[in-house]
Amino acid sequence: MVIRKNLKQKYALISVFDKKNLRYLCSNLNKYNYKFISTGSTGNYIRGMGFKCRDISKITKFKEMFDGRIKTLNPLIYSSLLYKRENEFHKKQFLSLKVPEIDIVIVNLYPFHKYLKRKGINDIIEMIDIGGPSLLRAAGKNFRYIAPIMDIKDYKKLISNLKKNNGVTDFSFRKKMAHKIYKSTSGYDKIISDWLDES
Repeated sequence: MVIRKNLKQKYALISVFDKKNLRYLCSNLNKYNYKFISTGSTGNYIRGMGFKCRDISKITKFKEMFDGRIKTLNPLIYSSLLYKRENEFHKKQFLSLKVPEIDIVIVNLYPFHKYLKRKGINDIIEMIDIGGPSLLRAAGKNFRYIAPIMDIKDYKKLISNLKKNNGVTDFSFRKKMAHKIYKSTSGYDKIISDWLDES
């Protein structure tokens, strides 16, 4: 299968708690000329499978802090996720930052609900994901340009959509994924809210 390379370099930001099916995801994204950006543990896992991957900290010049509580919360990353691609003023500002333009955001959240049966309140609190929902919500808001992926089950749908559109995602797919993001993250927040109310 010969795939024509897009002149514009494409980037996928991948930061996942559950590493299941990452080889399938990365090998297929690689076919469509996507470069990978990631956080520490996910980046190490991707490199361990033989793929090149750039750490977010190399882009932001800001190391992970507080045992990983702060990894992706940086204006350089959110500039890439939130700027309007057709807005010339936005584009000029973004280009001045000299950071990659992210096209796909693939994040799954800390499994908070699975930790609720644990007795240690500190363990439960550490499973409240902050960066993950923020990345997904930013990408979801900018669905005109970015595909946000949260569910491992949607990896195959993503690859199928890329195949259909010669290596890029289409508007209806991105909008559908954005809908899923906001529905899922609101449910995630409700579980946390309910726990805080009951505990």
